[in-house]
Amino acid sequence: MMQKKNIAVIFGGCSPEYGVSLASASAVIGSMDRLQYRPVLVGITQQGDWFYYTGGVDRILNNTWMGRDCVPACISPDRSRRALLVFGENGVSQIHLDAAFPVLHGRNGEDGTVQGLLELAGIPLAGCGALASALCMDKDRAHRLASLAGISVPKSFSVSAGYDRNEAAKQAEALGYPLFVKPVKAGSSYGVTKVSEPAHLWDAVENALYYDDRALVEEAIPGVEVGCAVLGREDLTVGEPDEIELNGGFFDFREKYQMPTAKIHVPARISPAQRAMVQEAARVVYYALDCGGFARVDFFLTPEGTLLFNEVNTIPGFTAHSRFPAMMRAAGMDLEAVVSRILGEALE
Repeated sequence: MMQKKNIAVIFGGCSPEYGVSLASASAVIGSMDRLQYRPVLVGITQQGDWFYYTGGVDRILNNTWMGRDCVPACISPDRSRRALLVFGENGVSQIHLDAAFPVLHGRNGEDGTVQGLLELAGIPLAGCGALASALCMDKDRAHRLASLAGISVPKSFSVSAGYDRNEAAKQAEALGYPLFVKPVKAGSSYGVTKVSEPAHLWDAVENALYYDDRALVEEAIPGVEVGCAVLGREDLTVGEPDEIELNGGFFDFREKYQMPTAKIHVPARISPAQRAMVQEAARVVYYALDCGGFARVDFFLTPEGTLLFNEVNTIPGFTAHSRFPAMMRAAGMDLEAVVSRILGEALE
């Protein structure tokens, strides 16, 4: 019989997106082929404490996993071990890891930090590596690289603490209102504000700077937001593009995870030529930012048919409302097949 591979599934994290990670990780764990893989569950609290967790997946989903069935643990950076170190009552034990699947969203998990630890430890990584994760989390630098690869991007500028208000006001006026202010490095629309007039600009900037040390001020692009799931390293599988339909406002955290008014259309309600354009642009951005494993690439599509790059999510959501699994389903792959493909390529 084939020996099962130990896969560290890392969930939680000290990020505002902690709760989203719990839901995504629960879906990933439930979709793993237990004939091939043995999940080794590694939970990170919102305070940043690491634990080896041996309880049920339902307790991850409802955030009652901490406490019993938890033992302090950490991943050893020693490349000769490739192991999770578990600090039990009788001393330190080791669990060999064949690969790791971080299911973490936002800072301290999706930004290259955990990926760097895994690369240092020599543990095969499911998903994007440290470089791609860091680049894609930084919206400003991601836009610059995508532009160099020939993909159009919105006009923008960034500010940090101590910025010159007069200069920022001039640059914002040049972009034109309405505009968006967002943290340079954050996800799930935390800290994002749509600003319709100059009087509200400074509150929006301060809100963004609460989540990151830099804020991006970006022109508002008319039209719709479309996305494309990408899977693979060399031989890419591109999902069916989707489209976000909004009834006013923008795709903020509440709309993303509760969807009171927003609707996701898969396939997107666009022409075959536009569909092909989105998929090809997703491939270009994916390679330009050194992505591998899987990611979701988002764009704005204007009424005139112009496509502009928005952002890349290197660990997109796997929740019931998440776009990545829906796009891959529309392309003929269910979540079980997607997870198997991701893990298989990591182990190669």
